[in-house]
Amino acid sequence: MGGTAVVETLREALRGEVIGPDDPGYDEARAVYNAMIDRRPAVIARCADVTDVRAVVRYARESGMDLSVRGGGHSGAGQCVVDGAVLLDLSAMRWVRVDPAARTARASGGAVLGDLDHEAHGFGLGVPAGIMSTTGVGGLTLGGGHGHLTRAYGLTIDSLLSADVVLADGSFVTASAAEHPELYWALRGGGGNFGIVTSFTYALHPVDTVGLAVTLWDPKDIGAVLRWYREFLPAAPETLNGFFAVLTVAPGPPFPEEIQGKRMCGVVWCFTGTPDEEELTRVFAPVAEPAPPVFHFATPIPYPALQSLFDELIPKGLQWYWRGDFFDRITDGAIDAHAEFLESLPTDLSTMHLYPVDGAAHRPGPGDTAWAYRDAVWSGVIGGITPEPAEADRVRDWAVGYWEALHPHSMGGAYVNFLGADEPATRVRATYRDHYDRLAAVKRTYDPDNVFRHNQNIAPAEAGAGAA
Repeated sequence: MGGTAVVETLREALRGEVIGPDDPGYDEARAVYNAMIDRRPAVIARCADVTDVRAVVRYARESGMDLSVRGGGHSGAGQCVVDGAVLLDLSAMRWVRVDPAARTARASGGAVLGDLDHEAHGFGLGVPAGIMSTTGVGGLTLGGGHGHLTRAYGLTIDSLLSADVVLADGSFVTASAAEHPELYWALRGGGGNFGIVTSFTYALHPVDTVGLAVTLWDPKDIGAVLRWYREFLPAAPETLNGFFAVLTVAPGPPFPEEIQGKRMCGVVWCFTGTPDEEELTRVFAPVAEPAPPVFHFATPIPYPALQSLFDELIPKGLQWYWRGDFFDRITDGAIDAHAEFLESLPTDLSTMHLYPVDGAAHRPGPGDTAWAYRDAVWSGVIGGITPEPAEADRVRDWAVGYWEALHPHSMGGAYVNFLGADEPATRVRATYRDHYDRLAAVKRTYDPDNVFRHNQNIAPAEAGAGAA
């Protein structure tokens, strides 16, 4: 079927907007967060409801066209956009409903973290999920989800109670501990391999005003800082979270003018205890132990404000290349690599983060969810970032070189949402360890034809194969 016929057929079938290559809004509609992704789907189906989602899935199956799925469009790998495919876009399905008595929230597949944070915050509640308000809830949750509240409340999937899912044949199910339990297990960390989640139901946790702190040290002190950090944070109370970063200091407040634009190492802290001035002074007193900070700033802040802190600094439309790994320790060899690549930061926005994934995230058993690295202590990501397309190769080469230097010090696999699009299939298997065969068996049950393959893909198990 030709491109125009595809567009017209879907327009007749859907309540939502259908956008073809000849429509004025096509280029804007196909764009994702990472401007390094420049692909042209045959049609963009902006679904209005679950019935639209089911219709698009069935159409793609019957027509033999490839299908990709976009929630928030934040994936660095950009696999939600595929040349010549049907792009099923959930962004118009964007709502959150909170039940404060039950302490639960239901969020649509097109919602972003800012929607969830805003609605839950009105009741003094929240979900451990991410560090940017523009991230889609769908991709983040299905990959496992970590962020500022991980040490206090676990991974995002540890708060996932159920999911409404459109399957590869267009049917609709709810997955939970009681219904479709194997699908529920697989959705908690297995990525977008098993179906399209049209809504997520989360348990909520008490979180209102938190303590934000930013501590920066001179690059020459990175060794002392990391040797301190690797011991200090895992031993700290779970109310304290802090991700380590190599960075260039951003222009503007709260940073003094004399350090803006300078390379630094630092920690962005989140304290979920009592964030008054006296307590914040006590909690953050140890930051002077490894070396005198060049800058330290601490303040109480509403949790949604913390979640949106980086939105303007790294908006949609930049060139991105990223890779990640899990770490159970920060070795001296890794510290040497961090020092080297801090010195060679290629652009002001390029960075590396080590996100803590211990504390409450270590309490579930190793086989309780598809997330296979309950023994990891940090989830690392290296991001080569620039606004200039001409610098894309440069930031990519820096990120790959950094990853190659760190990988021997890693646990072998990575947070699935931090895998690069050009990494081999062996990396997906390494990410799921001995969970991979069980996931492949779930895939065979719910998507035997691998309709949902434009992702960090888990192929269906062969006939007769079972879970390991």
